[in-house]
Amino acid sequence: MKPKNIAVLMGGISTEREVSLRSGNAVAKALTEAGFNVSCIDVKDEKIEELDHMEIDVAFIALHGYFGEDGGVQELLESKGIPYTGSGINASKLAMDKLATKKCFVEAGLTTPDYITVTEFQEFTEIQLEINKLGLPVVLKPTRNGSSIGISIIKDIKNLQTGLEKAFEFGYELLIEKYIKGRELTLGILDDKALPIIEIKTAVEFYNYDAKYKDNRTEYLIVKTTSGNDKNTVEDFLNNTGYLSPSLYNEAQELALNAHKVLGCRGFSRVDMLLDNVGKFYLLEVNTIPGFTEKSLLPKAAKAAGMSFSSLCKKIAELAFQNSLVTTDASIQN
Repeated sequence: MKPKNIAVLMGGISTEREVSLRSGNAVAKALTEAGFNVSCIDVKDEKIEELDHMEIDVAFIALHGYFGEDGGVQELLESKGIPYTGSGINASKLAMDKLATKKCFVEAGLTTPDYITVTEFQEFTEIQLEINKLGLPVVLKPTRNGSSIGISIIKDIKNLQTGLEKAFEFGYELLIEKYIKGRELTLGILDDKALPIIEIKTAVEFYNYDAKYKDNRTEYLIVKTTSGNDKNTVEDFLNNTGYLSPSLYNEAQELALNAHKVLGCRGFSRVDMLLDNVGKFYLLEVNTIPGFTEKSLLPKAAKAAGMSFSSLCKKIAELAFQNSLVTTDASIQN
């Protein structure tokens, strides 16, 4: 059995609504080309009552941020008995919460930058003392947000107040990480397999919102492996953007797949990491619903693996449908 009727959920009520609309429209077009009956739903509340009057085999979630990646829409769909794409409720909650993600990485022994957490209820001097212990530079991140919204790199303590004010606009709690200077890598996971690695080269200091969606200077390189042995790995990769030694390439893919599994993700995800100047990887986060336009990173990785955007969307929808059949079978047996 295969799904026929697919509802693409897009838009949403988070700060990433416009990005989600672009993702959803691209997915709807791709699924239509793949031969599915596609309905588009612009989500504007947390009830999505349109779903109650439709015959749906799979809901394709193209919602980012709040009520998209945080388990909320997943919980609603389960209550309605509608199979959906991507990770379940618990994995979505974990991955959306950067602090919960960090704790999972640390408990599993997966390398991630050192960090502290602070809240807006703390005195500025107390926060400053905590950051001094961690050591500058640091990265300020809202614990629950996507698309790099609200993130700042603080290299001078005099810029801390501004960075805090910016980040606290998106939540009362912040994750403050030790800044790791290195190459930015992202790895797509599809059906429990790591896709080709993509390296992100920005014209600005880090891969922020503008670099992702507005700056045409941002480059996305499909990483290739260097030939020969790994003897000069550290010397080579520092100035060899777009290349990794075979051992580092395999290590990155294994780390990404482990991160995906540690959080309990299913179907697909995208894992972000850094590679520092001595050849050490640091996990940053797992995106359970990454961007879904043909220019987005997961589709780019799939394309590098020989899969068209339409085929990728089809695969994701079919994985969700198959998972629902397995779940149904298990319920019947129990």
